[in-house]
Amino acid sequence: MTSTLRPYVKACSLTFALFSFCVHSSMSQNDLTVHVDGLGQDTVYLAHYYGAKLFYNDTAVSDANGKVVFAGKPQEEGGKYAVVLPGPKFFEFLMVDEPMEFETTAANPSGDLEVVASKENEVFFGYLEFIQGKRTERSPFDKVLQDSSATKEEVTAARNGIQALTDEVNEYQYYLTNDPRDFLFGKYLSMVNEPKVPDAPEEVEDKAMWQYLWYRNHYWDRVDFSDPRLVRDAAFDQLIKRYWGKVLPQIPDTMTAEADMLLAKTLDNRNQDMFKYMLHHMTYASESSKIMCMDKVFVHLVNTYYRTGMVDWLDEAQLEKILERAEDLKHTLCGNRPPNVTLPNLDQDEWVELFDIEAKYTLICIWESTCGHCKKEMPKLERIYEAWKPKGLEIFAIGNDFEPEPWQEYIREEGLDAWINVSDNPLINAQDSATALIYKGRTNLESLNFRTTFDVYATPKMFLLDEDKKIIAKQVGAVQLAEILSQIEGLEETLPYFAPEEKKESAENDH
Repeated sequence: MTSTLRPYVKACSLTFALFSFCVHSSMSQNDLTVHVDGLGQDTVYLAHYYGAKLFYNDTAVSDANGKVVFAGKPQEEGGKYAVVLPGPKFFEFLMVDEPMEFETTAANPSGDLEVVASKENEVFFGYLEFIQGKRTERSPFDKVLQDSSATKEEVTAARNGIQALTDEVNEYQYYLTNDPRDFLFGKYLSMVNEPKVPDAPEEVEDKAMWQYLWYRNHYWDRVDFSDPRLVRDAAFDQLIKRYWGKVLPQIPDTMTAEADMLLAKTLDNRNQDMFKYMLHHMTYASESSKIMCMDKVFVHLVNTYYRTGMVDWLDEAQLEKILERAEDLKHTLCGNRPPNVTLPNLDQDEWVELFDIEAKYTLICIWESTCGHCKKEMPKLERIYEAWKPKGLEIFAIGNDFEPEPWQEYIREEGLDAWINVSDNPLINAQDSATALIYKGRTNLESLNFRTTFDVYATPKMFLLDEDKKIIAKQVGAVQLAEILSQIEGLEETLPYFAPEEKKESAENDH
């Protein structure tokens, strides 16, 4: 399904075509001056990072001697920027609150760069030069370690040499990240340095869990939540992606709580840029996640932040799409009860209510008699039903056919009438009939609109409910359903009624 969240960043993307640009002309005291040897009067672009991507920010024309000047940015708009020359070729630098001046060449702007003025950039490029020097010094040691004929003494010396170089790098990084002048590059450097996890106390039994929780609780200590410039560097993008996708357990309730905690830090520090970046990533990742029930996080974020007017960077059409998507999902969130669907039975002469079913597990299965994939799944569902009916499973199968006759005929021909079959029909969906049925209390709007209620855009679509009719699994296939039931009941043999090729096909489809 196409995500509704792709057009979040309202900026001009930097592409190799370089055929358009955005112009911003606010003057300040931290103007950027670049002297480019070999460049005449030509268009030069200024771009800024937003996470790991570059976006157009400004444009200027160099003079006949290759000098180009850009107006500086306010402190809160600082961060990692790039000057893009014809080619395109570019060099990166730190946009900070001080006059900045560079000299370079059109042939090799990054390699020939010299800082004329800017203490921050002297620190930035000085560190890069330092690291490159240490890599050169390390190279002979790496060759020794890769040489199978090296002696034990040579290997030991090489390892000691690498450790000495590592200690030098760590010492330099400590100096930069703790300098009282509060360098922006020091903050960027802090973000890429992992926290050092201490040993667990002796009295702790599960030491690995203790260390994981310590790491999780201290993960964001390296980030200054009051500084909006941090989002304009790839390090911040890597931090939020790793935390959201790998550090946190992919449990909706846990992720919801963590999202609110992080977003509160940005709001408490009035850091709108960081709030926007984090919220965008969390919202898009939860909406597009393949992990079951993660849409619960998406709906929470939309209802808490988008629907309450806290998102002011989207246009009305974009915002409306996101709100509508959350509305579509609200009835089928894990842990919640779906509406009490009431529809006519197989013969279309009696109304059956979902909540009247007394069962340990209830499976809602929305399917069509003309759907090829449904025809493959229904025989598998039969086998599951035979095995699990004695253990408390009931199936509430909703026919998605718009005409009841083909659906009825298929059920009777295939012998699929052991479980509960319900569906709608054109007559009860007629406006006058539907209004009368709802008015009399025979059914409800969610039942007659079950395709919208259950967000049916493909069939079959299944929801597993517990004894209280709360959703415990959703959008699963028959094989997955059997696995989930077996796991809940603690059974070792999960799929005794499926052939190996059926298990393999299900795994491939899930992937």
